[in-house]
Amino acid sequence: TRVRCFTQDDAHLFCTEDQLDAEVLGCLDLVKIIFKTLNMTDYRVRVGLRDPDSSKYVGDPKNWDKAEAACRAAAASLGVPFSTEAGEAAFYGPKIDFVVKDVIGREWQLGTVQVDYNLPQRFDLSYIGADNQPHRPVMIHRAPFGSMERFIGVLIEHFAGAFPLWLSPEQVRVLPISDKFVDYAKKVHTALRAVNIRTSLDDSNERVNAKIKVAQDEKIPYMLVVGGRDVEGGTVSVRDRTKGDLGAMPLETFVAQAKREVDTRGVESVTV
Repeated sequence: TRVRCFTQDDAHLFCTEDQLDAEVLGCLDLVKIIFKTLNMTDYRVRVGLRDPDSSKYVGDPKNWDKAEAACRAAAASLGVPFSTEAGEAAFYGPKIDFVVKDVIGREWQLGTVQVDYNLPQRFDLSYIGADNQPHRPVMIHRAPFGSMERFIGVLIEHFAGAFPLWLSPEQVRVLPISDKFVDYAKKVHTALRAVNIRTSLDDSNERVNAKIKVAQDEKIPYMLVVGGRDVEGGTVSVRDRTKGDLGAMPLETFVAQAKREVDTRGVESVTV
């Protein structure tokens, strides 16, 4: 399947040959941090090399040898299984791909790091070294997410739409039991927004059980049900989408715990 276009988080780093190994490792560490943060642990590493029988590759074979050696060494240092595959290199250089397995076992190539000696030469790029002479840099192409559209699709399936709190587009929904408690619900809503928690207020005329069902179906991490006792005590009745009713707690306590969960990118829910 060919798409009309896609969005890629592509960046290009220029470095000296002496810096190449460290810079490639830094790029690989960035990809690992992203996958760890998103709890995407089922992946393998593939080093794409030249196909010796193909003429599609450009550049000096000696530079290709150096680039491929750098990719192999970097992949070996990751501590995860990796394979080498001839013919998977870009036309300008070898690459290291992160191939992620989704929840039903399909494999997707996501993050990639590529070593390129050739395009700096084609564009006649140079820098002045410590010897006051011009030198050719090496270029690293790196895209930790790869295609953003593909990555988001895999991510949605990975979490089955139930994103952790910090990643959820809507993190909290405030549900007043009746119209009498809308004013207090608005105060709760404002307090959450003041600390950049993404929240909404369902002040519809539906019964509270119906509001909860809608929020549950939409996989909202937390629902805050507010009624008369909450108004009197300055509390909120917390409902977790997976654990159900957690009981009442002071509004300030919930705000602090939710903020901490967001800031630490945690996967544990608040506790009463």
